[in-house]
Amino acid sequence: MDGKQIFVQSLFECLDGNLEEEQLYRLIEKPKQAKMGDLAFPCFELARIFRKNPQEIAMQLAAEINSIYFEHVEAVGAYVNVFLNKALFTENILQQICKEKTSFGYSNLGKERAITIDLSSPNIAKPFSMGHLRSTVIGNAIANIAEKVGYKTIRINHLGDWGTQFGKLMVAYQKWGNEAQVRANPIKELLQLYIRFHEEAEVDPTLNDLGRQWFKRLEDGDTQAEQLWEWFREESLKDFSRIYELLGISFDSYNGEAFYNDKMVRVVHELQQKSLLTESEGAKVVTLEEENLPPCLIQKRDGTTLYATRDLAAAIYRYENYHFAESLYVVGNEQTLHFTQLSYVLQKMGYSWAENMKHISFGMMLKEGKKMSTRKGKVVLLEEVLQEAIQLASTNITEKNPLLVNKEKVARQVGVGAVIFHDLKNDRRNDVDFSLEDMLRFEGETGPYIQYTHARLHSLLKKGGYHETDNVSVVDINKAWLIIRRLMAFQDTVMRAYNEYDPSKIAKYLIELAREFNKYYANVRILGDEENKQARLQLVYSVKTVLKEGLRLLGIQAPDAM
Repeated sequence: MDGKQIFVQSLFECLDGNLEEEQLYRLIEKPKQAKMGDLAFPCFELARIFRKNPQEIAMQLAAEINSIYFEHVEAVGAYVNVFLNKALFTENILQQICKEKTSFGYSNLGKERAITIDLSSPNIAKPFSMGHLRSTVIGNAIANIAEKVGYKTIRINHLGDWGTQFGKLMVAYQKWGNEAQVRANPIKELLQLYIRFHEEAEVDPTLNDLGRQWFKRLEDGDTQAEQLWEWFREESLKDFSRIYELLGISFDSYNGEAFYNDKMVRVVHELQQKSLLTESEGAKVVTLEEENLPPCLIQKRDGTTLYATRDLAAAIYRYENYHFAESLYVVGNEQTLHFTQLSYVLQKMGYSWAENMKHISFGMMLKEGKKMSTRKGKVVLLEEVLQEAIQLASTNITEKNPLLVNKEKVARQVGVGAVIFHDLKNDRRNDVDFSLEDMLRFEGETGPYIQYTHARLHSLLKKGGYHETDNVSVVDINKAWLIIRRLMAFQDTVMRAYNEYDPSKIAKYLIELAREFNKYYANVRILGDEENKQARLQLVYSVKTVLKEGLRLLGIQAPDAM
């Protein structure tokens, strides 16, 4: 039972179809203060249709709306405010959660259609830095949310395993590398070589030419270049898999840039066949003047390919293999032009499905207000941050609950959860300033706060001997009402998080739900009143179920004890 939808139906009947239900649903607001009601409808849009004062329309609607689902309806200025029937909605939502459990909040919007999600995509031969955290956890959360609304998701880790940077690394290894040292600590040593290359290239620019030559050798199938590349890639994947395991994230495909090497000839040929390629200073481009965009570079003067060529091949491959309803690219804000060009080029090629490709942009992870840079050595390693978070969680657990079973497992869940939540509670489009102190704070708007609330709920259910039942009793209606309102908003929150590709909607929702429960817990003796204990535990069970499911959607585990 959706109070918002019931309000929409009541308004629709009163308005004789002058506004569609979808429009009405979009216009409904939540009053800032609970004393003003549970839902509010602004009449400004209707004033334009009926050419009447919005206050007059609000008064007329308030007088006409009559439903057992509303305790009270009133006009407040240009708004129609409704107060939901607390007993009816409380009983309904608790029954629904007890019946549906973790399926609560699910919708079949997607109808099992496929969505491909391009996420994480680190560069091989470089350490997994904090800069890659955002794409990884935002993309994983969006994939979870898409599944919650009925889509089948294909998570693609489009590894950065091709490009001029590998030519540079090969030059650095040939000049200054030590095989024994690299084999002993591959990623750290390769990073130092990469940094040294750029330092030396500032003094000797001819090194950049050498780097391009080595990459050309790699593209041409040179044995020595291929052996080095395969070694760098193998060691990188070992390193990455350890971090993905810590984060609890897996992928359906690791097809990186190199996978499309034999698929780009088709793209270039097709562009030529459709008369879309033109020459510009020796290079081949697709002009996008009509779209007010710079030309899309397809092939350099020396015949080497670019990101655009590869991504065109990848998009076509993904559609032909997965038949996606949507194709999402969870990549930083700075790539907006690239993905806009990509979509337009594909549309010019006659692929109408390109309109369903979407760039899910996000802000940068900053360090001291500046972008992290691998080539300059200004990088914070993700694995080190995760391990430090786990260690801090372990220390806190030892102090507060020294007898806790599975301390190491819980510390891992809490530490990693703290890092993920710190990112996802922010609007993805905003930059995030890296602060280990803020990330690992275990009070306030943090993952550990929500996990601790979940553990408290689990403890209450265990101590109270809660047993599941279909018979829901309603108590503490007024004291629990703000919790009930939050529970009713879960599915709508999931839908908004999906529609806006914004996991922070769920993170903020969980913070509010945990806060509302903890206020209730401070004022009600849940286990102290035997007569009403089971009824109160039904509320506890419902909140616990939704907190756990919300954390799962964000890619965070919910320990039963902390």
